Amino acid sequence: MPIRLPRPLHDANPAAGGALGALPEWDLTDLYPAPDAPEFANDLAWLETACRDFADDFEGRLAELDAEAMLACVHRYERIEAVAGRIMSYAGLRYSQNTLDAARAKFMADAQDRVTAFTTPLVFFSLEFNRLPDEHLAALLETSAGLARYSPVFERMRAMRPHQLSDEMEKFLHDQSTVGAAAWNRLFDETMAGLMFAVEGEAEPLNLEATLNLLSDPLRARREAGARALAAVFARNVKLFARVHNTLAKEKEIEDRWRKMPTPQHARHLSNHVEPEVVQALRDAVVAAYPRLSHRYYALKAKWLGLDRLQVWDRNAPLPTEDVRVVDWATARATVMDAYAAFAPEMAKIAEPFFDKGWIDAGVKPGKAPGAFAHPTVTEVHPYVMLNYLGKPRDVMTLAHELGHGVHQVLAAGQGEMLASTPLTLAETASVFGEMLTFRKLLEAAKTPAERKILLAGKVEDMINTVVRQIAFYDFECRLHAARREGELTPEDINALWMGIQAESLGPVFDFMDGYETFWCYIPHFVHSPFYVYAYAFGDGLVNALYAAYEDGLPGFEEKYFDMLRAGGSRHHKELLAPFGLDASDPAFWDRGLGMIAGMIDELEAMED
Repeated sequence: MPIRLPRPLHDANPAAGGALGALPEWDLTDLYPAPDAPEFANDLAWLETACRDFADDFEGRLAELDAEAMLACVHRYERIEAVAGRIMSYAGLRYSQNTLDAARAKFMADAQDRVTAFTTPLVFFSLEFNRLPDEHLAALLETSAGLARYSPVFERMRAMRPHQLSDEMEKFLHDQSTVGAAAWNRLFDETMAGLMFAVEGEAEPLNLEATLNLLSDPLRARREAGARALAAVFARNVKLFARVHNTLAKEKEIEDRWRKMPTPQHARHLSNHVEPEVVQALRDAVVAAYPRLSHRYYALKAKWLGLDRLQVWDRNAPLPTEDVRVVDWATARATVMDAYAAFAPEMAKIAEPFFDKGWIDAGVKPGKAPGAFAHPTVTEVHPYVMLNYLGKPRDVMTLAHELGHGVHQVLAAGQGEMLASTPLTLAETASVFGEMLTFRKLLEAAKTPAERKILLAGKVEDMINTVVRQIAFYDFECRLHAARREGELTPEDINALWMGIQAESLGPVFDFMDGYETFWCYIPHFVHSPFYVYAYAFGDGLVNALYAAYEDGLPGFEEKYFDMLRAGGSRHHKELLAPFGLDASDPAFWDRGLGMIAGMIDELEAMED
């Protein structure tokens, strides 16, 4: 059970632009008053001593502990997790605000080095715990209800038993982690944050967020200019990004081989506490649905845009009749909060402090990390939400999404540090549900068929981006890691893998400009969290099924929904979904969710008649 060092979860929604009113910024003083505050130094000193004392007291002795002593051991470990998580949350969030600030980068790197060094003596715990005989552990759990409460943690930890290495090797891997994947992650982040794009027609070079934003501009010439600027800069840097991917994939292959992981994806499935066959069923259902989802929708979109063929810069284009107004921050807040309150006043009450207490950082600023995320920090504090808000309707959905994460994290905090963390497959539930609530509220208020069409089309595009695009990303990663096992990949090799997947998922109506083959470069999930991306599709399918149960009037839905969120990581997905009459291991489960998207496309097609 290695120390969990919380890190922002990056979502893949590009932002948008306009005159927005006052945008909130983080107040990180709930974590620490300042980088040089005595509280920060004291926690570091406490952590060093606590880790050393923990190892002195328990290493080599776990098998001797009775249930009461084992529970005390677990509580001490949990406290260490909380302090280490608080330190790294603070350092990581400050860094996210400006990844180009050398002082912030050094502060984070130094904190990570020290926390890693301090926690190395704890590596013995999971290894030794996993060597306890099943019958011995069962007897302990039967004796202590307090200890039995941690059973889900122990189950996930013991799932790694077939894959753990020697104590010495595990300590080495832990100790050198800051110069392994973490260092390559940092290189990627700092490089990406520093890239500037010279876009034709723009007076000044733009950063990544602003350039990606052009891909949803109403003017086709501006979309094309943005896409070509992205391609030009990615092409100049593709060798570096290929090196990052080659190194990380090879490092993973080596560790997977030593751990006897059957596939590159297996470690992710274990951490998500989800069966490989469930993920495969999801993947297969989505790929089989490409023709009735993305292929069909984009053919419709080409017709709406008056085009025979679509280019990549048309994928997220607004429709010709779409309202391109700027949504100011106050309106965005009201839209999301009204939708949350209409579902359950409790949800809006939980969300309110995010706006009023400095828990959201919304503005686009130089050096700020791209994308959006909700970071849970530690259970004794609260989450922080980061956005790059530029005022398009899609940004309102991003706010609804990230705020859903935040509500989930607040509710799960009651489980404590070791049980609050939700597997990625379930972590997207509240975020996607928050989006769905906001969308349905807007759809109900639509005054004309044209307005309804715009809303439906926007939701279908978001769902395609969440389901089809993310499963295409997953397939790309699967093929990339498989290919890397056969040898070094050139940039051209990776480009070819990317293009094969894109053509398959987007459909025959698309042409692909020269340069699009490098667009894999900027996706942070491939670098930070290999095989993370299927969690988005999992969450969308799950929420579609949940929302159908809600619309069908399932008795006590709201109470069951909040119980699910409060459970955090304390229950398996089968147990969580059972009160709703749902089962993700049933292949038909995914078809039900995909059917909701297809039904929306049916309605859009009917509007053409």
